[in-house]
Amino acid sequence: MQAEGWYAGFVNPAVGTGEFVTRSEEETRSLGERLGRLLRKGDVVLLSGDLGTGKTCFTQGIARGLGIESPVNSPSFVLMNEYQGRERLFHVDLYRIEDVEELDELGLWDYAEQGVLVVEWPERGADILPGEGLVIELRYGDRERERRFHFVPHGERGRALVAALAGAT
Repeated sequence: MQAEGWYAGFVNPAVGTGEFVTRSEEETRSLGERLGRLLRKGDVVLLSGDLGTGKTCFTQGIARGLGIESPVNSPSFVLMNEYQGRERLFHVDLYRIEDVEELDELGLWDYAEQGVLVVEWPERGADILPGEGLVIELRYGDRERERRFHFVPHGERGRALVAALAGAT
């Protein structure tokens, strides 16, 4: 049985990738919430997509799934926001990063060990991002407010997350 409002278009068992579609901001948050319920300390989620595709909205849902009640805002100007729920959430936005050395100074991977790390604009720090985790590519859909999510797992944990999300009702 699929959740009302969004659907898993497919999960390719050969590679474990998944396609999901949402048709509103609330559906985007709901999909994020479903993922958030599955996340645990040490998980890394990388969100890639054009401006306005819903990266922060999706992260708000992840926060909800982690039991975080405080408002979740884009960390574009502060680089990182931290929230406390059943796991700590470190929400990072690399949009304004000009030099990968800035990321080294931030110590991102230290944060990943302390909670869940969600990174917007990961391509800005591609040289130092981990090999394990879940990459989610967000795209505009064919209809107004429609968003397409392409989940690409890296490593066992990433594959387990995609499989669990696709099988969750």
